[in-house]
Parts: sequence; C-alpha cells; structure tokens
Amino acid sequence: MLAAFLITANSYADNQEPAIVVIAFPSTSENSISRSSLRAIFGMRLSKWPADTPVKVFVMKDDVPEHGAFSKNILQVFPHQLRLAWDRQVFSGQGQYPEQVVSPQEMLSKIASTPGAIGYIKTSEVTNNVRILQIR
Repeated sequence: MLAAFLITANSYADNQEPAIVVIAFPSTSENSISRSSLRAIFGMRLSKWPADTPVKVFVMKDDVPEHGAFSKNILQVFPHQLRLAWDRQVFSGQGQYPEQVVSPQEMLSKIASTPGAIGYIKTSEVTNNVRILQIR
C-alpha cells in the first residue's frame, strides 16, 4: 500500500506544470500587465504597447510543457483555444501567427533583442537580459 502511494506521489510530482513568468524586451516601459491585455496580445488582437510601440509576440510550440502551463495558468485558456484564435485571425485576413521559438534559450534571445517583444519562460530560466512583467 505504501509503495502504491509513493509511486502515485512521484508521478504527481513529475507531472506538475512548470512555474512560468511573462517576459518582455528589457526597455519596455511596462512593469505589469493585466490578464485581459495578455489575452488580447497573445490572441493577436492587440498589436501596440501603451507607448505605441508595436508588440512582437513569441511563443513556444504547442506541445512544449511551458506553452501549456502559460496558456492554462496565465491566460486561463487551453492551448487549442489559443491556436483557434490565431487561425481565425490569420484566415480572416485580420492578423498573423505569433513567432514560434524552439527553445528557452531562443525565447530569451529573441525577447532580449527585439523591441516590443513579449513571451514567457520558466521562472528558473529567467536572466537579467529581459524584463519580468507582473500580472495584475
């Protein structure tokens, strides 16, 4: 019985989603962002920061754990719902897909070097080259 409990507990610990933070270009004037603004930005419906700088959205592939955790825990939507929103924008001619990156290192590099950039990463992988945006 104890062995079954330990196996279940270890499986649960292994399946926990990573802690995610929203990151932006280091010179972004924003320190925080509302959840509704994040949904609009990552839904490709909001294309400018309050200071009128164009927003450049970076995401990880749909099957990466960080993308699932970001979608569900930060945006509070399922990854497939986010994909459907992007498809609607693109197929209606009103928008484009966000730029996909293949690794946390590429995410950090793109965000740090692209004015107006926004993305997400595991808390444990954040560097001083990007700005963390608090969610309000």
